[in-house]
Amino acid sequence: MALLLSIETATSACSVAIHRDGVLVANIASEQPQVAASVLAPMIAGALNKAQIKATQLQGVAVSMGPGSYTGLRIGTATAKGLCFSLNIPLIAINTLRLLTHQVCAHHRHRFEATRQSAQSALCCPMLDARRMEVYTALFTVHEEEVQPASARIIDTNSFLEQLDAHPIFFFGNGADKCMTVVRHPQAHFITGIEPRAAYMGLLAEQAFYEKAFQQIQSFEPFYLKDFLIRHSQRLPAN
Repeated sequence: MALLLSIETATSACSVAIHRDGVLVANIASEQPQVAASVLAPMIAGALNKAQIKATQLQGVAVSMGPGSYTGLRIGTATAKGLCFSLNIPLIAINTLRLLTHQVCAHHRHRFEATRQSAQSALCCPMLDARRMEVYTALFTVHEEEVQPASARIIDTNSFLEQLDAHPIFFFGNGADKCMTVVRHPQAHFITGIEPRAAYMGLLAEQAFYEKAFQQIQSFEPFYLKDFLIRHSQRLPAN
């Protein structure tokens, strides 16, 4: 039986959850922006209390590894590593774009069926806001198989044209909201209100736990996509 704590801090909000064998038993989320540093520890304590367990009963900690907010990812990772080190339990990292895709495939599959083409040909495009018209994004099939790896892209009217000509694509995440008026292809579909949440990390974390896909606690770093930010920082002013 796997009893896992999940931590999600890749965006301006944060959330924690506890899953037992992939089943959600406790969940706490904060929608207030930029508060992870002050509320994350009390949220974890609250989730443990809701689940009626002690921290020493945890068998692993899963953390959303990014891409996403630099500060948020640092806070989440530091907290997860501290817990794993003190409790001597494994650290699991979940790609945030894969987490978003998992959420949509689990709860919005009916949207795929509504497209004119076969749902099997549809692609999922999670997007996390970076700056201006930049997003962190990737492409997955509706079976959550990666088609195009995570990258940072500047979105314009020509973005994803080749893929859109061949597939309906569902865009979602806080980065997709600002692209709705730019990506106007008839096969572009947008699902709003999708934010990464720890409550949906359970099955992904459980799979990694049983596969022993653990991270080295001392050396693990979040997936910042730093190279892209450094390359463009001189020509694109921050918001």
